[in-house]
Amino acid sequence: MNPVIVIPTYVSVRRSREGGNVLTTYDHATPLTQAGELPRCLESLQQVVDIGPIVILVVSEPSIEVQAAEKVQKIASKFPKLGIVVIGAPELNLIQQRMEQLGLGRQQAEIGLSSYGAIRNLGLLVTSTLGFDAVVFIDDDEVIDDPEFLHNAMYGLGKLTKKGIPILAKSGFFFNTQGTYLSASQDKWYNRLWQQGRAFNKWMAKAMRGPRLSRSNYVCGGCFVLHKEAFKRLSFDPWITRGEDLDYMLNLRMYGSDMWFDNQWSLLHRPPASTSEGTRFRQDIYRWLYEFRKLEYSRTQIDLLQVKAASLEPYPGPFLEPGIMNRIRMTAFMRSLARPDKSAYRKAAKAATGEAATYAQRNCSRYFEFQFVWPEIMARMEHDTMLTTALIQSVSQRQVMINLGTGGIDPGSTSEIRLNIAE
Repeated sequence: MNPVIVIPTYVSVRRSREGGNVLTTYDHATPLTQAGELPRCLESLQQVVDIGPIVILVVSEPSIEVQAAEKVQKIASKFPKLGIVVIGAPELNLIQQRMEQLGLGRQQAEIGLSSYGAIRNLGLLVTSTLGFDAVVFIDDDEVIDDPEFLHNAMYGLGKLTKKGIPILAKSGFFFNTQGTYLSASQDKWYNRLWQQGRAFNKWMAKAMRGPRLSRSNYVCGGCFVLHKEAFKRLSFDPWITRGEDLDYMLNLRMYGSDMWFDNQWSLLHRPPASTSEGTRFRQDIYRWLYEFRKLEYSRTQIDLLQVKAASLEPYPGPFLEPGIMNRIRMTAFMRSLARPDKSAYRKAAKAATGEAATYAQRNCSRYFEFQFVWPEIMARMEHDTMLTTALIQSVSQRQVMINLGTGGIDPGSTSEIRLNIAE
């Protein structure tokens, strides 16, 4: 196969961005003035056997998007043995121009650098445009410790199971800083109604005892591979606030496919210090309420398979049941009494009955509407030589300007490249 590795990297004015838009708040954004974890990740990729092209997606606030792309380009240039293409705001602008020329619209909320799901979709679109038939997603705060990482990623992909089921989407797993793949204990009184870690560990223990490839209830977005027959047909959900990887598994099931788990494919997760607990829980509230409403809505669609919480035991089924609202409210309240981040948890408790519930209700149908146009977008953009030329030209121009010390490309100053596309 012909795989590409895609790495989203998040750059911010500061390490931590509290509150704000739940769709554009990211776990581990690196300050513009710091190198962050990306160089370590790229260094580890140098020892991977048969390593191919790497695409880095640069996510940042609009005010620093040019500087962020330039920063990442400078980091990438330190690894000349790796074939790295940096996709930032200037390249996204070219992609959106091309989509408009093809009558597809810009799809700014759905494909871009503004939410976890939209970022993944941009990775899929670039993968298809450049002509790759598989995409391996990893995160910039991970370390590859296995030279056979890419070979293991491709193991079984595109093949048929003994029952004739194609394997088109597969997840591996990571070892955390404690050297285990299990989640940290949550056995505290204030987590009594929110045993996400315990439920995950129960599922994981069973999967690790099973055959190498098994049907999965779990997706590790930082160790995740998709065959083109999956991503050409199915997009990520741009409206989910986090957990877009697990959501993709649910989408696969609704549309008649499935996710597989490979218990011999792994890497190391080495994130920086965590951001606010309460802020992350607020995103989780949006996530699970949205997921619940989305599955409810999907059952009204005659062309979709029903995905029930009972089929997702022990994880994530309990978080997709009708009682999720009360569990969220009570957990937020109890954590606000016991955890250091009291104020953020109190705000999270209010969100459960207000803005998060409203958000879920308003947006639960939008993914399915987008799915009507996604296959056409992918078909029209696949192997687009004009766009490919423009993207490579844009990246090369940025590198030249960096070498000359004149700075990177401004997203609004791509007129010459735009003309090349239009010819």
